[in-house]
Amino acid sequence: MAMEFAAELIETARAISAKGKGILAADESTGTIGKRFAQISVENNQDNRRAYRELLFRTEGLEQYISGVITYEETLFDTTADGTPMVDLLKAKGIIPGIKVDMGVQPLFGTNGETVTQGITDLGKRCAKYYAQGARFAKWRAVLHIKDGSGATPSQLAIDQNAATLARYGAICQANGLVPIIEPEVLMDGEHTIEHAAACTEKVLAAVYKAMSDHHLLLEGTLLKPNMVRAGEACPTTASPVEIAMATVRVLQHVVPVAVPGITFLSGGMSEEDATVTLDAMNKLDTIKPWSLTFSYGRALQQSCLKAWLGKPENVPAAQAELTKRAKANSDAQQGIYAGGVVGAASAASTFVKNYSY
Repeated sequence: MAMEFAAELIETARAISAKGKGILAADESTGTIGKRFAQISVENNQDNRRAYRELLFRTEGLEQYISGVITYEETLFDTTADGTPMVDLLKAKGIIPGIKVDMGVQPLFGTNGETVTQGITDLGKRCAKYYAQGARFAKWRAVLHIKDGSGATPSQLAIDQNAATLARYGAICQANGLVPIIEPEVLMDGEHTIEHAAACTEKVLAAVYKAMSDHHLLLEGTLLKPNMVRAGEACPTTASPVEIAMATVRVLQHVVPVAVPGITFLSGGMSEEDATVTLDAMNKLDTIKPWSLTFSYGRALQQSCLKAWLGKPENVPAAQAELTKRAKANSDAQQGIYAGGVVGAASAASTFVKNYSY
């Protein structure tokens, strides 16, 4: 167990899980942010990436709703136009900087197109470097696939390999003072039902927590970033936000230990409004929820912001207003008090991307 950093890890995880707050995921790789920029006809270069991230981090009052920001390595070590370290913008607001540490997925040969995430080599050295730069938490995304309704996928091999890698990553992070966000995403591609998604998600999470136990992780100093339990995007029967909320919380009750302080959901291609409404539905449920149920949204916090910005300096205030509006909506949802109807420049648009990677 990472006793050297135990107290700090627990404090960080609790701070990120604070009431009414969640995570802004701004850790898009250079390639992925390029795809976002292409949608608004903005060139993908470092100046534009810096300008956009600076826009996000300088948003006035963001700290009322956002407790942590996941960055990409370029951003963690970057400076603003006036030479201020990017991390200092966050720290000045009391927002905790985080860092994406995985190196993306690679094929798991011998399976039906399944994958395993890479990046363990030299992870300890990188974590020490990120900690020195001011990061206090990390993120590693594993991807699990449901190819059909037969139950053959995710395969036991894919589950075991990704669970072991997530746990190993978590142990390395904790040894270097970083709270690991454990992200085993079961993709919502396909035609499977919500019932099948629930069974697969529960099986994956159970394996992940067994692996975390085997690797002696300090659960109080971890966070979970799971998918919400939803029917596949191509399923003819869609589920309501309340049905998704009930299915998701039930799975979590079965397998997530109460020692885990926070569950920070990914939006998984849902529209901004759907992601907010569904999180709110979870927090409105009258049932046992021993963890903070909150958000770690990328696309579902930034879509309207990007559309308002369009790469133009004169649009920065409007873009920041969109981000604030969406962040406050999700803060309300974390508390189960979202009234709905917060409309943004792209709040109703789906952010789904098949076989999503970033």
